[in-house]
Amino acid sequence: MNNESKLKSAIVEGAKKIGLEVKEEEVTIDHGKDPSHGDYASNVALKFSKKLGKKPLELANELKDAIVSPVINKIEVAGPGFINFYLNQEDLGAVVSTILKEGTTYGQLPSKHKKINVEFVSANPTGDLHLGHTRGAALGDAIGNLYKKAGYDVTKEYYLNNCGNQVAHLGHSLMLRYHELFGEKIVLGDDDYHGQDIIKIAQDLKDKYGDKYLHDDSDEAKAFFVKFGIDIEFKKILKDLSDFGVEFDKISYESDIRKGTVIKDTIADLDKRGYVYTKDGATYLKTTSFLDDKDRPIIKADGSYTYFMPDICYHYDKMSRGFDLLVDMLGADHFGYINRMKSALMMKGYPESCLDIDIYQIVRVYKDGVEVKMSKRTGKAITHRELVGEVGKDAVRYFFSEKSGDTHLDFNMDLALSKSKDNPVYYAQYAHARCHSLLEMGSAFTPDGSATLLTNNNEGDILKHLADFPSMIETASLARAPYKVAGYVQRLAQLIHEYYAASKIIDRDNPALTSQRLGLIKACMIVLEDALAIIGVSAPDQM
Repeated sequence: MNNESKLKSAIVEGAKKIGLEVKEEEVTIDHGKDPSHGDYASNVALKFSKKLGKKPLELANELKDAIVSPVINKIEVAGPGFINFYLNQEDLGAVVSTILKEGTTYGQLPSKHKKINVEFVSANPTGDLHLGHTRGAALGDAIGNLYKKAGYDVTKEYYLNNCGNQVAHLGHSLMLRYHELFGEKIVLGDDDYHGQDIIKIAQDLKDKYGDKYLHDDSDEAKAFFVKFGIDIEFKKILKDLSDFGVEFDKISYESDIRKGTVIKDTIADLDKRGYVYTKDGATYLKTTSFLDDKDRPIIKADGSYTYFMPDICYHYDKMSRGFDLLVDMLGADHFGYINRMKSALMMKGYPESCLDIDIYQIVRVYKDGVEVKMSKRTGKAITHRELVGEVGKDAVRYFFSEKSGDTHLDFNMDLALSKSKDNPVYYAQYAHARCHSLLEMGSAFTPDGSATLLTNNNEGDILKHLADFPSMIETASLARAPYKVAGYVQRLAQLIHEYYAASKIIDRDNPALTSQRLGLIKACMIVLEDALAIIGVSAPDQM
């Protein structure tokens, strides 16, 4: 239990003594802005004074006398009714020894015995990843990491849409390009793929199989072109994501969903439940019986399934695997998807709360103050691979994680490449490298975690911030907010740099203080590296 939690518990118990029922989640604890006004402060008296019909100042003084905790050295009432808490140095500094002992497991919360599936990216295997996929990858992976740190059993999943019109056009385009390599004239349709990558895949196919498929127009041959194209495109996608630091625990395939009688059996079951009807030759699902604004087609008039039907079966499959919560990360054009899929799950008796869909907004790239829409190499939109290659994985992952996904993101390439304190990635990584350098320079001293001598204002601020790490993990995971981690990183980096500028960390004339200060620096380095890892950013030892 960290200091904030201990104070909240003490406040709740103290409130009971004077007849005030308060829940811990209702109590707010803030860092003291001025060290002379305490280490922590609470507005609990101002918040609940009306409940007891008392003035805030009167209630604050009553609470001051009622609150007891071994971590508290002194309590003062200030202003109109704020309560300031001064902690015992031993308790304030205990976080250092805890971090040095636990290492990167510090902040790991106990198991919540809850399984969460986070599905993200899931780009169609028909071309390069675009920047929307990049944002989904950065956010989805960080959210999965946050959930794991917060004590959840997490599965990161990719759903491969390897069926339907788009992949059929991919196969057709590849077949035409293959024929073109043998001197035939071809005409690509509007729905075909015109990119250079298809030409390269066609060449790979020719190199491997020669003219084997040149005169074969059977359904088996068409299916072969589709599979060959998908396999290469998907390997490329997974390689780009792996280079971005993103790996998946499971890959699910739409083709598996479509095998056998799964979809037919699902429709029959939903029909028995009274949620299926036909109209104008098409088959509809009564999603308006739940949360949707209109019923959705699941079978077209020509007998083919809409994309929604396999998606429903896929979500049923995920729930059948024992997940307590499904999280889908989707692009900005999927708002209408939320209620229809929730409705489909509710038809099976699952609660509305079993599915959360996070929508992330578009990305714009700027260089020299001008929006960059086109790649100089291809003349088309900048791809994931190009942006990461230009500015590096760390910069992209940090910048794509530091803002809430529901806001538009303007990515400043000049800032991402700069080596200055204005670049938050460089600033944070330099703080880690600075810690490492200090530990090397002070290698003659053994870092000490007792922290009894760490009493100046900078040290107090760092101790409190380090103690906040577990509660930040809890809050950020519940909100699925990697930007809270980035904010924590920036504040810790700032505190490290300020401490370095204001204090003589290595003082060979005072070995006891030096050892404790190096213990604090080592604790900072451990937490900073761990926090950066959550959002997929490296922590170099040298810059």
